[in-house]
Amino acid sequence: MIRLTAENTFVLAQEGESPRSISGVAVPWDTEATVSDGTRVKFERGALPVTGKKPKLLKYHDSEQPVGVVTGRLDSEEGMLFTARISATSEGNDMLELIKDEAVDSVSVGVDVVDATYDDNGTMIIKKANWVELSLVTAPAFKGAMITEVAATEPQEETTTMSEVKVEAPAEVPAPAPAPQMLFAAPRKEFKLPSAAEYISKIIRGGSEAQEFLANIKAAAPDVVTTDTPGILPEPILGPVYNNFRGLRPVCDAIGVKAMPGGGKVFRRPKVTTNTTIGASNGENANLDQGTFVVSNNNVTKDVYGGYVRLSEEDMDWTEPEVLGLLVDDMARIYANETDNVAADALNTGATVTLTLTDANLTDPTKWVEFVYAASADILSNSNGNLPTHMFVAPAIWEKLGALTDTADRPLFPQVGPMNAFGNLVPGVGSGNAFGLQVVVDRNFSASTLIIGDPSGFEIFEQQKGAIQVEAADGSLSRYIKFRGYFATLMIDANKFINRTSV
Repeated sequence: MIRLTAENTFVLAQEGESPRSISGVAVPWDTEATVSDGTRVKFERGALPVTGKKPKLLKYHDSEQPVGVVTGRLDSEEGMLFTARISATSEGNDMLELIKDEAVDSVSVGVDVVDATYDDNGTMIIKKANWVELSLVTAPAFKGAMITEVAATEPQEETTTMSEVKVEAPAEVPAPAPAPQMLFAAPRKEFKLPSAAEYISKIIRGGSEAQEFLANIKAAAPDVVTTDTPGILPEPILGPVYNNFRGLRPVCDAIGVKAMPGGGKVFRRPKVTTNTTIGASNGENANLDQGTFVVSNNNVTKDVYGGYVRLSEEDMDWTEPEVLGLLVDDMARIYANETDNVAADALNTGATVTLTLTDANLTDPTKWVEFVYAASADILSNSNGNLPTHMFVAPAIWEKLGALTDTADRPLFPQVGPMNAFGNLVPGVGSGNAFGLQVVVDRNFSASTLIIGDPSGFEIFEQQKGAIQVEAADGSLSRYIKFRGYFATLMIDANKFINRTSV
């Protein structure tokens, strides 16, 4: 590492010579300012280089209007001092005249930020930057960035005196820096819209005056944000309206729903309770075995399920998408879930015949096979020859069932079943097959529910009446939207089901 202390020579005007050089403060150190994009910035001492490629001298940060080059740079305690040579062009001459008249008396740096941090107030602290250009402006972002002298002779190239030389071991080559951020230290101004006459007058005059006028308008343009224009901001609605509540009825769909008779609050469902007797002959001319046939009645009570919402007529007429359709759709979903919950509870309560499969055995395929076949044998014996076709499970039991594997860690119920698979279960489908039984998973079951059975032993009756509108009787412009239906269940043969108990 070589450390140099540099001193720049600033040449003052000589009598009779044409001024072509200016000097001053490019940027003061540790001084906060708000630049053209609204960012609050502060330069640390040493942030700008004093060697390397010379920064261009521009008009109003316009890269298409160069007027010279920075020829001297000095890192002082107060800030970065500069000397710049103004080119002998028409643009350069115009700028010199404006500088001599003190119409243009300030400068503004344009840098590529290489390394910066932010303080607690959100101010960018620039630690290192590439100095790209220095612009002549009428008002600087930093109050101290001023032209202090005009020289008459060509400025000397920056000279350096060696005050200290220290050689150290070369440091590691740093990783490539991220793409720099371009920053212009131009002030943030309040926008004042010129009149039509002022604008036309400036443009007709042309030259540097017109260029300065346009640059000032561009630099002073305000930030317009959405909070400034609420009156013209549209509020689009992206349809259809999202509703994640699924009105599924796994139990009702698996068992099937029977039509409910229209009349009466209670209706009868007959059931054969005593079957006839058939036996071998007792001999010639002897009486056959006498039997009887008994049909009993099961009384089923209709239950009403429904709900209502009160809507104003304005809400019904003005909403887009119209609220009535969304409301009825949501009511239908909730009605479906509620009635399925009733059916799930009634099935679980009505399946009174139990068989034990402990929680610890839920991960053991052997115990599952024993349970399924033992339950099937009980149903076959106790329900006069019927066999189970369905397995009703809660989500927690379904999770254990789907995770069963054999001794080689192969799934018992793969999605693509080989010849020796015990069934097929898919995580994205609430049904499937396990041990030859149709699996029905329902979130309305209690957590430990596992029922094996024949759905014909459990019956569901329903009369869906749907939605109805009723005018409010209090004189208001509103309506009651009601959704209702009649629903009932009957466990007509509990012997067709085996309900798991964990103890």
